[in-house]
Parts: sequence; structure tokens; C-alpha cells
Amino acid sequence: GQIAEKLAGERAYLDLSEKMGLNLPVFYFSITSKACPDTLYRIARKHERQTLSRLINEYGNWRQISDYYHSVKKLEYALFDVQRDSFNYESIRLIREGCNELYRHWEDAVIARQISLMDSAAQRTLAAALPFVHAVKANYSKVKSEATPGKKYIPAFHWHGYRNQYHRWLFGDVPWFGKNDDPRKVAKGFFRFDFGKSYLDGRPVSSIILDAIKWTIILNIVSIIIAYLISIPIGVETAVLKDSTFDRVTSTLLFIFYSLPSFWVATMLVVFVTTPEYGMDWFPTYGVGSQTLSSSASFCEIFWDRAYHFVLPVFCLTYGSFAFISRQMRGGMLTVIRQDYIRTAQAKGLDRKTVVWKHAFRNSLIPIITMFAGLFPVIISGSVIIEFIFNIPGMGRVSYESVVARNYPVLYTILMFSAILTMVGILVADLLYALVDPRISFTKKAR
Repeated sequence: GQIAEKLAGERAYLDLSEKMGLNLPVFYFSITSKACPDTLYRIARKHERQTLSRLINEYGNWRQISDYYHSVKKLEYALFDVQRDSFNYESIRLIREGCNELYRHWEDAVIARQISLMDSAAQRTLAAALPFVHAVKANYSKVKSEATPGKKYIPAFHWHGYRNQYHRWLFGDVPWFGKNDDPRKVAKGFFRFDFGKSYLDGRPVSSIILDAIKWTIILNIVSIIIAYLISIPIGVETAVLKDSTFDRVTSTLLFIFYSLPSFWVATMLVVFVTTPEYGMDWFPTYGVGSQTLSSSASFCEIFWDRAYHFVLPVFCLTYGSFAFISRQMRGGMLTVIRQDYIRTAQAKGLDRKTVVWKHAFRNSLIPIITMFAGLFPVIISGSVIIEFIFNIPGMGRVSYESVVARNYPVLYTILMFSAILTMVGILVADLLYALVDPRISFTKKAR
């Protein structure tokens, strides 16, 4: 009965591992040392796999290490065939705990001590397990005596083919993956918008992301619009009025804002302007609003309620961008207004507004566009600290919780979307270069 229960537990663990694709190699190929086999991924238990990997790195002889590992397994299963009574119960417990320790430790001193304790326990009251303990001891002695550490320094290339976790995650299950051929139950893959299920609650990852992404997009788009609408005019004016009092005062104030950490500012705002203790209970402490779309409230009421809750988070996301964007704009304008065509426009008698905003501004946008390309992934990934402090259920908070809980399907999906949006941002930036600067063209001109 005990061995049947043990095997049932192992079978359930292996079935779940197979369902999640963890019984497959990680990637299409692997580059290891000659001492490491290409089938180590088949060891289902992570701690056992790590122990074997450490032993390989220590001794370099996989065949002997494999024999030692299987002898420990045989000893563990042999204990289930032993009739338990009051005389051998303690010995069985000691040997079973020793096997668990051997699965988790690769240090020679720890292994030798555990084998010695198991040998003593078997000799006292458990003669039936003695041959298996001796087998473990002999195989471990071979691991040390027949070590081949030189193999650790010889590289080896292993090709695993398309039956790997990465391919399965991207393209889903194919007929040779697993035993389940029911198309309603197999994974479809990232490129077919099947991102898997959360390890925590079993919800589809797409549902979790759709619930969170709307808040992050709203926060970041509003923050980006405000940051650019304020920073660009400031950068232009400080460039035109270079070394003036306005330039010095504005730059000083902006860099003071830039030096304040957003998490500190957010904490101070929560403490001082959202609590009645300080007489400044002006804004809500956290959340995205008290009204819901399913309530009887009108659209305007819901809009103002949301906006009221977003004031502090948007401010914390925005104020640090003023200095950086304005300095980029200032540098671009200073480079342009020194050009000959700007002096020509001024010599023609054009007014200052036309020279600055029509002739100089457009050609100074290259640094701003380059910086704008990096904003696409930020819109998806969100701000972890701000969303966590203000308890906003956005992508930043989902990312943080996924890292802490090791919820890999959610985390991998967020990272993949961020990578895709990074490439999209670079493409959009290249297209905008040609739009704002006529000297840049993507057409091939004949010489």
C-alpha cells in the first residue's frame, strides 16, 4: 500500500510535469561540457537534477554518478517491502531521511556521513536493507575513485530538435508532443494567443493581462502626454534663452525634481495629502476609483472619479521626466539654431516664433524621437513601484507578483510583449525620422 501510494504520487508529479512541458529540454540545443549528458532534463525533481549537476561538475563521470543515483532510488523503494514493527521503525525512518538528504546534497562530507548513518541503522535492526546500503556506498566510492574531471573542460554540443519547452511555448503542442491529441486540450502557443495558465489560480494568462493592462495604458499614456506637452516647450525656450535667468532657474528646478526618488515622493504624498491627520485629505490613498461601470453612475461621474484617483500616480510617473526630456530638447535645439539656414531666416526678417517653431523645431526632434522609441515597452510593463504603492492593479504590480511567486507563464508573456514592443518602437522611430527630417529617406536613389 505504501509503495503504491508513493508510485501514485510520482506518477501524478510526472503527469503534471508532462502537461506543463517540463519533461522537455529547455531550448533547441544546449552547449555543455562532455561530462554532462544530454538527458539530464528527464530528472523530474528539480532538487535532484541540481544535485546531479553539482556532482557532475565535481567529478565529471556521469555513468558512475548515474549508478549512484539509481542505487539510492532502489534503497528508497526497498524500504517499502520491509515489514515495519517497533524494532525497525527508527532504522527505517533514519534510512529514509538519509535518502532524502542524498537527493539534496553533493558535498562529500555530508554524503559520507549520511551513508555511515544508514549503514549503522541497517546493521542494527534492518538486515534486509543492508545490501542496498552497501550498493550505495560502493557506487559512491566509484564516483570518487573513477572521477574524470578533465571532461568538464571539453565542450559538447547537444541538439534537441523541436521537442523543447521554448518551441512548445511559442507554437504550442504538435502531434509528437505528449500523449494528448485532443485539440481542445493541448496548448496553442504564444503566436496563436494562447499564453498558458497562471500557476497561482489557474486563470488564463490572457485574462490576467487584459484585466491589468488597461490601467497601465491609461496611466502611462496620460503621463507621457503631460510630460511631452510640458517638457518640449520648456526645452525650446531654455535653448532660445540660453544662459538667461529663465534658463538657470528652470534647469535648477527641473533637476531638483529629477533627483527626488519616485518611491519617496509617492510615500510622502500618501502620508501627507491623503490622510486627515495632517489636515490635507485632498486625494484618495489608493485604488482606481469607487465607481464601477456596472453601477448606475453616468460616464462623467465615472470619468471624474477615475481622474481623481489617478492624480497622484500620474504626477509621480511624470515629474521625473521633465528634466530629461527638456534637456534632450534643449540640446537638439542648440545644435539646430547655430546652423546657417537659421541665421539666414533671421536675416530675412522672420519673426522669432516662425524661426523657432517652423524652421528649427522640426529638425531638432531627432533626439526626442529616439527617446520616444523606448516608451512602447514601458506602456506595457508599467511602473512597479508606483502601482504597488497606490495599489493599482496594473501590469507593474502583476509583474512584481509574478516574480515573487515565480509565476513564469505570466512573467514570460509580459517579457515577450515588452520585447516585441521594443522592436515596434524602433521601427516607428525610424519612420518618424523620415517624417520630420527631409534629408532622411528610405528610398534608394540612383547615382
